Amino acid sequence: MAIPQLSSAQLESARAAATEARRARANLKEQVKNGDLSFTDALNKAVDDDTLSRIKVVDLLRAMPRVGVTRASEIMENLQIAPNRRIRGLGRHQVVRLTELFQ
Repeated sequence: MAIPQLSSAQLESARAAATEARRARANLKEQVKNGDLSFTDALNKAVDDDTLSRIKVVDLLRAMPRVGVTRASEIMENLQIAPNRRIRGLGRHQVVRLTELFQ
């Protein structure tokens, strides 16, 4: 299957949309990092938003204060969540266990 050829206006629109999506995801992680938003609130917000649901779970965990690479990996392993899992790919039981952990 051939890759479709996009016009320069379509390319610019796609670039702008991608930039806005990255900013929205970075903003959510920054709010969690600063303590403006709890992990549970961020998780619930991300589940309902198509753009935010593409954040990797491990990245959202690492945005938490006092959670680094090692602790995030341990949490993911203990809750049996794959390291490359995104928020939209979480099962309902995994979401419940994550929210219980950070309440």
